[in-house]
Amino acid sequence: MAGLAVPLLRARTAGGLLVSFDGDNLHVAAPQLHFLSGRPLNRLHDGATVVFISQLTIFHDNRGTVWRHAPERLTVSYDLWQEKFSVILGTTNHRVTGLTASAAEAWCLDNLAISALGVPSDRPFWFRLELRTADPKDLSSVVGEPGISIRGLIEIFSRKPGPDEEPWTLNAGPLRLTELPRTVIRRGRNG
Repeated sequence: MAGLAVPLLRARTAGGLLVSFDGDNLHVAAPQLHFLSGRPLNRLHDGATVVFISQLTIFHDNRGTVWRHAPERLTVSYDLWQEKFSVILGTTNHRVTGLTASAAEAWCLDNLAISALGVPSDRPFWFRLELRTADPKDLSSVVGEPGISIRGLIEIFSRKPGPDEEPWTLNAGPLRLTELPRTVIRRGRNG
């Protein structure tokens, strides 16, 4: 019995990134990732809104052959009077308010998902979560009316972060769908 749990434990805790599968999509959690801190938190406490750009990527191999990626925009604001955070998820404009910093971070990650349709259940794959604050002057090249520009997103994630941009990258793998913990479907999404 213990031998069966070892691959599951390894898959769940690889690189501090927890990956789960709901039957259609891969979801992430990263309890040690605290992105509402440092400069972003200072900007929020000064009354500014902070936009985070995320990207989930599934790779065929550990050398970086991309299978699929899913970008997302997370807009975070802070209520100075109530001392609570609000978050808007870019693709759906779903909004949540009245959160503590840790609850806002968890909500952001809980609402990131990438379709696993077509990923063979027994074949290994690698997974990456990238998260970065967006420089306000770069937002127009990434976020537009129809959604997030893949070209603009590639430009942002392929260059070094600027002085006002905080980057976070977490990797996991090799993983197999058959070894991932199952979760309840959180929301309909294929991307």
